[in-house]
Amino acid sequence: MDIINIGILTLSDRASSGIYEDKATCEVERVLRSYIKNEIIFHKELIADDYDEIIKKLILLSDEKRCDLIITSGGTGPALRDVTPEATEAVCDKMMPGFGELMRQESLKFVPTAILSRQSAGIRGKSFILNLPGNPKAIKECLEPVFPAIPYCIDLIGGAYIENNEEVIKIFRPKKK
Repeated sequence: MDIINIGILTLSDRASSGIYEDKATCEVERVLRSYIKNEIIFHKELIADDYDEIIKKLILLSDEKRCDLIITSGGTGPALRDVTPEATEAVCDKMMPGFGELMRQESLKFVPTAILSRQSAGIRGKSFILNLPGNPKAIKECLEPVFPAIPYCIDLIGGAYIENNEEVIKIFRPKKK
């Protein structure tokens, strides 16, 4: 079974400066551990909402740490400092708009303000990057509907083979011919 490298990049001015506790990082890790059977090496970063720093960390996680999956949390709203989708697009070779569309559609079942969220996803080399909101409650709500497609996407870009916990979440891979 492949070892999976996962980057978690949490964006929060207040959590990175110690004003409040970062709860998003551990929630992303908890959800992914429940979904994935493989051994996982997590590469975690907590930084302020800074466009240039986000770009630098995404490149580090993709190019140097060789993360198969990079999850960002935070910076997806309409506030002036929310620049995660723009930084993600700047580093990606391809954008995958269906992921953001599905996350917003599912989030609308919980809150009418989900339409304000700008989650996105993209590919840089062999890394799949997914932007999630910063609210810990919204992390699982957004990750659950899109995760079934992520392992196959990572297969297609040459990343590690993710094996899922069938009793927790079902994933989709086409039948081999």
